[in-house]
Amino acid sequence: MPNPSSFVTMGSLMAPHALLALIGIIITLVLYIRQVPASVFVGLIITALIGVIFTVLGFGAGDLLMPSVPDNAISTNFDLSLLFGFTRGFGQLFSNIPNMIMIIFSMVFVTFFDATGTLMALGRQCGFIDEQGHAVGIENAFLADALGGIVGAVLGTSTVTSFVESATGIGNGGKTGLTAIVTGILFILSIFFAPLVLALFTSSVTAAALVIVGIMMIAQLKDVQWDNPVVAASVFVTIIMMILTYSISLGIAWGFLVYAIATLACGKLKELSWGIWVLVIVFVIYLFFGL
Repeated sequence: MPNPSSFVTMGSLMAPHALLALIGIIITLVLYIRQVPASVFVGLIITALIGVIFTVLGFGAGDLLMPSVPDNAISTNFDLSLLFGFTRGFGQLFSNIPNMIMIIFSMVFVTFFDATGTLMALGRQCGFIDEQGHAVGIENAFLADALGGIVGAVLGTSTVTSFVESATGIGNGGKTGLTAIVTGILFILSIFFAPLVLALFTSSVTAAALVIVGIMMIAQLKDVQWDNPVVAASVFVTIIMMILTYSISLGIAWGFLVYAIATLACGKLKELSWGIWVLVIVFVIYLFFGL
């Protein structure tokens, strides 16, 4: 239960799923610091096995967040009800043109800036950011992200886009398109093993991987010009708003607004290009009017 004064609080660490997550974080962190190859993957496997042992012994049995032994490991019973599901409501899309425009704008806005924040962070970790702070080849990454989103929507899957979890693969040396191809093939194979994967790798198990991703991402902040008040203010607001709103795009939006205000406060109006002003106007409309 949340604390009535602070809205958040630390729950009981003896709750089965919380204890398993804590054990997994410690194991994976030790493996990561010891630079064990595929430390995150090994940590996931060990944590899942410990979770199964907990469940078999009756500790957390029946808890959906705890790993368990599935009835069957392989399944070919696929739910295709959402395949081309967009066609069933496509005609209604044009029944309200203003609403359609707002929906498309909102989706493009969220997708673009979520992808931008993710790709820039991952590109920096890969070493693809040049001296001017530009990501080399990011146009191709944007194209792949956009096509993935379109194809994923047509096939009725969850949103196909770039995710910060890719930092774990980058940390193990995967920095080319070949890594993504191999990962995609493994995802296709995992469809047949969905009962096993979903039963073992619950959120309590994968929590450790997200912690390691957070460590990798936060390490990139060493390159921020913290002695520059404009940069420091905008970066801080971007980070804190991403956390509080649980949205990369909203964090970037607030960061842009603070950057523009701080730059004006420093009397450096000429440093703000027309493109930044366009984005500021768009962000103001999006944040304050919800378009």
